[in-house]
Amino acid sequence: MVSDLSLRISELFYSIQGESTFAGLPCVFIRLAGCNLRCSYCDATYTYNEAGKEMSLAEIVGYTDTYPQALVEITGGEPLLQHNVTPLMTALIARKRTVLLETNGSLPLTAIPPEVYVIVDVKCPGSGMATSWLSANIEAIQQRAARRTNSTEVKFVIRDMTDYQFAREFVRTHRLSDFAPILFSLVRGSMALPRLAQAILDDELPVRLQVQLHTIIWPEISRGV
Repeated sequence: MVSDLSLRISELFYSIQGESTFAGLPCVFIRLAGCNLRCSYCDATYTYNEAGKEMSLAEIVGYTDTYPQALVEITGGEPLLQHNVTPLMTALIARKRTVLLETNGSLPLTAIPPEVYVIVDVKCPGSGMATSWLSANIEAIQQRAARRTNSTEVKFVIRDMTDYQFAREFVRTHRLSDFAPILFSLVRGSMALPRLAQAILDDELPVRLQVQLHTIIWPEISRGV
């Protein structure tokens, strides 16, 4: 029974979606505890340094019901580490919610319902986790795109020009723009934004440069935004 299922939660909050092609929209965030990676720039280390709170699916869905018009994003940590995340996605879809899932690219995407919008990271060298990418996910993204256009977005978080060059070659090698929106985002406090913008223009890359809106709106707040 769904009512008997639970997940470990780091935090639940209502805010502005800061990233992806959905940036700027009101969003309910379900941040799950636990992560299998240790990225050098992680801004949510509490998701794996703290145990989180066990909550039933009914409690979690009930919280999202408080904001019925908002997007719902499931994030982490790494949400796919918890098996009950799939019943949670299914329950939210059944309630006609627009559901986003952020995942780090190291785990299979195949079990994610096609109705869910997936934002999947490809980790660049500056993260220290560049070998974590699951190669089978390229085919999974293509299959998701065939079932539902733009259902998966691919994100690269970039610290320096080495990361940029890595991301550029990944995009070109796998022809990502043929089947997925591509997002290039800067590590906060790293290389200058105009330099990344100019590199994208010079290389004529078919990618979307994004900034984290929540860090601009609430620069001094690191949780709950």
